[in-house]
Amino acid sequence: MEQTPPARKPTIRDVAAVAGVSRGTVSRVINGGHWVSPDARAAVEDAIRRTGYTANHHARSLATGRSGSLAFLLTEEHHLLFEDPTFGLLLRGAAESLSKRSMTLVLLVAGTDAEKANVLEYVRAGHVDGVLLVSSHASDPFLGRMHEAGIPIVSTGVPLGLEGLVPSVGIDEARAAREMTAYLRSRGHRRIAHIAGPDDTPGGRFRLAGFREEMGGGYDAELVERGDYSRESGSRAMARLLARGRDIDAVFAASDGMAAGAVAALRREGLRVPDDIAVAGFDDSGLAETHDPPLTTMRQPWARISEEMVALLLDVVAGSPGRDLMLPASLVVRESA
Repeated sequence: MEQTPPARKPTIRDVAAVAGVSRGTVSRVINGGHWVSPDARAAVEDAIRRTGYTANHHARSLATGRSGSLAFLLTEEHHLLFEDPTFGLLLRGAAESLSKRSMTLVLLVAGTDAEKANVLEYVRAGHVDGVLLVSSHASDPFLGRMHEAGIPIVSTGVPLGLEGLVPSVGIDEARAAREMTAYLRSRGHRRIAHIAGPDDTPGGRFRLAGFREEMGGGYDAELVERGDYSRESGSRAMARLLARGRDIDAVFAASDGMAAGAVAALRREGLRVPDDIAVAGFDDSGLAETHDPPLTTMRQPWARISEEMVALLLDVVAGSPGRDLMLPASLVVRESA
């Protein structure tokens, strides 16, 4: 009995013929879409669907020496991946961006020295083509070790200590903090407290700098406390501020989580938000909108940050020089302030 020969798998040549473009254009689309016009990309993507073409990633890896995957690296304790909604937003955006490029995202969490050593060896072995670094601390030498190893990296926010050496995508932290502080002052608030993030993070350092600059002569160091961006740390920081007996009429926290913690601490003392004290946060990560009361906050463009990080990292992997990209943040006014 004769067997029916298997159907021939569609090739790049078939896709190019259907799309009406060159094989080189098809290859560029498949490998990230660099230097391809929107019309050509749309034609190629449509031709891929019509022909049923699927890339041979193993063959491509052998030919290019690349894995076709990027790492999403969080250098924090594991629980923060689930507790801090900003990490989830960045993870989702990066995964969607790579999916469009038929690439894979590898999640790596390294909160301990042993985990960081394992991650460094894993990345150096070529299991991923580059690293999307979504948290960095100036006090941690790990980023410096990855940079010295020649690993392509793009950081969320300016990597303190490696400015100009490691490309980054983020917002102008200081400018955004100035805008929030100016808004609170425009509402008549004068005794404004600030709950800052860790000083060895770009958000902790630059948001405090912007707050201090906008407050000018009204800045009072006794009205500044620090947290670690978590709700619990915001609650503890607010309790310390209240214990000093200062006449506070507004609080600007450097994250929505810390702002929510501040609201909880105020309520325990019988204070109403915003009637007695206004509260503002930072990030607009989802928590702000669903909180009671909804939080006034600075919105970061999370989807665009993720997309730009992936595009920039793929450019770096391809040999392009890195750069820093600043995106605009926007003030979102809600009931808490």
